[in-house]
Amino acid sequence: MSRPFPGSMALSVPEVEKQMPAEPQPGREQQSWWCLVFFLCFYGFMAQMRPGESFITPYLLGPDKNFTQTQVTNEITPVLSYSYLAVLVPIFLLTDYLCYKPVLLLQGLSYVSVWLLLLFGSTVLHMQFMEFFFSITMAARIAYSSYIFSLVPPARYQRMASYSRASVLLGVFTSSVLGQLLVTIGRVAFSTLNYISLAFLTFSLVLALFLKRPKRSLFFNRGAPECARAAPSELDQMNPGQVQAAGTRPGWLPAAWRDSTFLRMLRELGRAVQLPQLRLWSLWWVFNSTGYYLIVYYVHILWNVVHPTTDTTRVYNGGADAASTLLGALTSFAAGFVKIRWALWARLVIAVVTVLQAGLVFLMYKTDDIWLCYAAFVLFRGSYQFLVPIATFQIAASLSQELRALVFGINTFLATVLKTIITLIVSDKRGLGLPVHSQFLVYFVYFLVLFAAYFLAAVLVGLRHFQQSRHQPLPAAQELMSPVQEKATQDGAQLPAPEDGVFAVGELSPQSEAKA
Repeated sequence: MSRPFPGSMALSVPEVEKQMPAEPQPGREQQSWWCLVFFLCFYGFMAQMRPGESFITPYLLGPDKNFTQTQVTNEITPVLSYSYLAVLVPIFLLTDYLCYKPVLLLQGLSYVSVWLLLLFGSTVLHMQFMEFFFSITMAARIAYSSYIFSLVPPARYQRMASYSRASVLLGVFTSSVLGQLLVTIGRVAFSTLNYISLAFLTFSLVLALFLKRPKRSLFFNRGAPECARAAPSELDQMNPGQVQAAGTRPGWLPAAWRDSTFLRMLRELGRAVQLPQLRLWSLWWVFNSTGYYLIVYYVHILWNVVHPTTDTTRVYNGGADAASTLLGALTSFAAGFVKIRWALWARLVIAVVTVLQAGLVFLMYKTDDIWLCYAAFVLFRGSYQFLVPIATFQIAASLSQELRALVFGINTFLATVLKTIITLIVSDKRGLGLPVHSQFLVYFVYFLVLFAAYFLAAVLVGLRHFQQSRHQPLPAAQELMSPVQEKATQDGAQLPAPEDGVFAVGELSPQSEAKA
């Protein structure tokens, strides 16, 4: 079964403050910085080294475990969605409260538990527990993306982001290629491949023991200096004219609550949801990521139906995962160079990408050629990864660091709820319990409905703009901009330069995507 790789629903890089601290001078501090970068990136790389992951489904359906396709499709795989919904919020809170490292250790232990159950489990219940532990590893991926920024100053954010992102993608790509080479050329059995994965994961768990534990975090462990500095610079300074004076705050609330970061975040969130672009891309995040992950979870089962070979050397799941990872990285990078006016064209771009995804899902449903099925999945994943950094930027660039974490958390949670509901109705044996082929037909209709909604919205925006353009000419195409920046442009205000850190937000995205 297919697995999401890091980055697809992870939080974006914190926006670098305009007044950047000076770079440390060369010397011992510089040497310490490079040691920290190397260790963090090496850990991020090793944590992705699971060469057996691309072949979990044929392993479960093969002679090693001998589960039926119905058991894997309708009893085992649905547990992943249910478990992820159950652990997402607790893990998110524990990550911040425990300052990241304990959750990274929990993730490492959960990975080891997954592969121990894969190797030594023999019942459906064992495999359902395997899915539960895998859901913990998915929810805990936020710990790494947040942890790396708790150890470096804001001046290092962009560089650290690119290094860590590259190490994770390289780990995913290397793991998939290694697994495919071992299976195709080395003729290694799936069970042996899982033992190799267990060895890699045990080593990464040992590495996690030596990670430095930060003394501060975003919400629960900010410390007095950080709280005093973060409050005005992040939330208050974004809308200084809208911040209430101390004497005008509601008197029926305790003073500690009136001044709490959480309440100030809720007030700021109420203002932020009024931005049309923020609402649009948040809805895209919820609905399209739901469809994306449903495809990712079940595509390996579909591949086994399309190409039910008993010759393990002719299973090319690892190659397809490696190709889709590479294409996803390229499309994510290319998205940063798109120069259009997003307030006008965003809905049409989303509609075009969504109808392309619908066509690719229908091709996977209809074809009996495994190579066409592989190619359709690679393109499907690449198209999704193209929009992820754009959505990340549009959502994040106009929000404070704290509010950004809250908005991405809400979007991810809503997507998980929707994904769980669809799984319960479509996949679970207590619902319709559809076979995997029929599920892909349902997902095709799902993307088709999304396309219709986006296209209708694009037409309405186009008509509105056509009426307005008679009185006001269309500005020239600009760089990728947040809703606040586009409004500033229309008002004649000067935009911040890219080196201010604003344009770097879209370079990292999640959740980074899916690893099968």
